[in-house]
Amino acid sequence: MCERLALKHIRLGIVGLGRGFMLTLPALRAHPAVQLSAAHDLRDEALVRFESQFGATVHRTYEALLADSGVDAVYIATPHELHAAQAIAALEAGKHVLVEKPMATSVGDCAAMARAAEKAGKVLMVGPSHAFDEPVRVAAELVATGRFGNVRLVNAFNYTDFMYRPRRPEELDSRRGGGVVYSQAAHQIDVVRRLVRQPVESVRAVAANWDASRPSEGAYSALMTFASGAAATLTYSGYAHYDSDELLGWISELGRPKDPARYGEARKALKQLSQQDEIDAKLARTFGSASAGDPAGAPHHEHFGFVLVSCERADLKLLPASIEVFGDERRETIPVAPPTLPRANVIDDFAASILGARPPVHDGWWGLETMACCAALLESSRIATDVKPQTIIQESKGNTIQ
Repeated sequence: MCERLALKHIRLGIVGLGRGFMLTLPALRAHPAVQLSAAHDLRDEALVRFESQFGATVHRTYEALLADSGVDAVYIATPHELHAAQAIAALEAGKHVLVEKPMATSVGDCAAMARAAEKAGKVLMVGPSHAFDEPVRVAAELVATGRFGNVRLVNAFNYTDFMYRPRRPEELDSRRGGGVVYSQAAHQIDVVRRLVRQPVESVRAVAANWDASRPSEGAYSALMTFASGAAATLTYSGYAHYDSDELLGWISELGRPKDPARYGEARKALKQLSQQDEIDAKLARTFGSASAGDPAGAPHHEHFGFVLVSCERADLKLLPASIEVFGDERRETIPVAPPTLPRANVIDDFAASILGARPPVHDGWWGLETMACCAALLESSRIATDVKPQTIIQESKGNTIQ
């Protein structure tokens, strides 16, 4: 704790200058306790721009970044299958770690990461996640007051064009953390878990692939039960047909207004691309690309689809700018203050945890349980029965990275 409190600025090293970093960059750049000090990426053009823009040190190898004494913490935003080894190496090198979701590609690896953080005495946080979105945070605080009674049911669903956005091959390979379960259900499960605030007892689900040209799970429907007796239904489709942003005032996931007349653009654009064109289109959205400008702020909070929380004395509907409360006697709207920067809550929580103000909400053990729920979702679909996430955690012991 004394070591943490002695820090005034967190000298942060970025590992992977891709799309995740681009979306989080405004919050990183603006945070008073964070200094962008170093970066590692495989693309020279990204490193050149990073060095020029931030006056920071750049490293061609990950080992060199971990050996940099001017780095206190790392933000790992690399492909999913690299997360576990990179996070454990960073923790063993004495660095705090913020790692993108999914935390890793197996429950065993998540457990190894959480244990490594405890052994090193360093912060391990998983995010950004939509459970950090301000409407979710406000709703969770309202539920925690007990004003509306206990949570009994949560209905969460999201219909997007996820499967038809430009993807690298590993993003469509479930074994490497691809598809909508590891990438998208992790968000939805985090949101529901933060609202219910109870251990998950079981998962019963169906996950499916409906398009052989996009070889991974593109949709799922799941029933989660909790220790308190609460239940949550989670539905997701990434097949670019219905768009559930219609139910949120045509505000996109990233908090920007959306034109419903632009229906079907993702599918149409993808049809024009070869496999290499698709990879190039993905790279065009990353830091250092000539066509990628600085991310602009959004007028609304980010969200992850429709969420309705049913408590004993009220239903709470989460919207990008408010919480609508349907109570026993009256309906009211609780406004949520407009965003200052996207993902600011994530960086606030990470910085506060490192500086000793409070432990992170989404620490390594939280991330492990979310990943166990994702694994339970897939396993339940495979064997057509309920699966307990805690059983998967127990069975994963010893099954970790080499």
